[in-house]
Amino acid sequence: MNMRKRERENPCGVCGHYHKYEEGEVCGVCGHRMPVLSEKTSSFQVSAFPSEILPEFLYLGSYDNASRAELLKTQGISRVLNTVPACQNLYKNSFTYHCLPDDQNLPFEDANQFLEQCENDKARVLVHCMSGKNRSPAIVIAYLMKSKGWRLAQSYQWVKERRASVDLTQAVYEQLLGYEQKIFGGITDSNLTIPTFPSGVPSFSFGFPKPQSVSAHVPAFSSSGAPSIFARPAFDGGAPQEFTFGAGQTQANTSGNIFDTQAAPNPNSNDIPMGGL
Repeated sequence: MNMRKRERENPCGVCGHYHKYEEGEVCGVCGHRMPVLSEKTSSFQVSAFPSEILPEFLYLGSYDNASRAELLKTQGISRVLNTVPACQNLYKNSFTYHCLPDDQNLPFEDANQFLEQCENDKARVLVHCMSGKNRSPAIVIAYLMKSKGWRLAQSYQWVKERRASVDLTQAVYEQLLGYEQKIFGGITDSNLTIPTFPSGVPSFSFGFPKPQSVSAHVPAFSSSGAPSIFARPAFDGGAPQEFTFGAGQTQANTSGNIFDTQAAPNPNSNDIPMGGL
């Protein structure tokens, strides 16, 4: 009977205990369960691997990602920043954990100190919450603002492009706005509402001013100041001047008779006529 029951169940990927994982049943031993997707994020593909935010250093994920020790080791991750105390630190012998306090106000400075130490030690670190959509992305965004000097809009955009399922709440976003003002001063260039970005890969400015668009001036070829090489010479109504392809220009006939042979000497008068002796 137990064998038939186990055939309908799956072993837990964390502790090996059998439970109905695919049906959403929580493991009775370690609390591991399949992440539940909302309708808003159902189109996003759930990956067993966390999202890489900064190459070979900073990773962002869910509790499900954090529970896969072997996969984390394949990525070289050795430290874990747990932003939700309700999530158990499962592998204390394999990873170095830092757990944030359970508080509505996110402790950005506490998290940044731990992440800065990881970066100085050249250690790869995973930042996770339960679903990897709200609390842990906010911590990562705050770290980008502090360490990279990026404003909130650029930091949020950077994380959103690398983990599409990020879905900050309004309360958490307002905390990030306050932290931005704390870092950069009282002036902020962000709105009170969470920004939305169009599909595709937008460009980044990362705090640098965007160059103003300068309208190109069309060259004025027909300006009155200087003659143009494309301008046609004015036609004054007179007869066009004659020209020859020979050595020089022939003198004009002033007699008025176009048949007057004395008007111009024949340059070939000394030639021997054809058929002559």
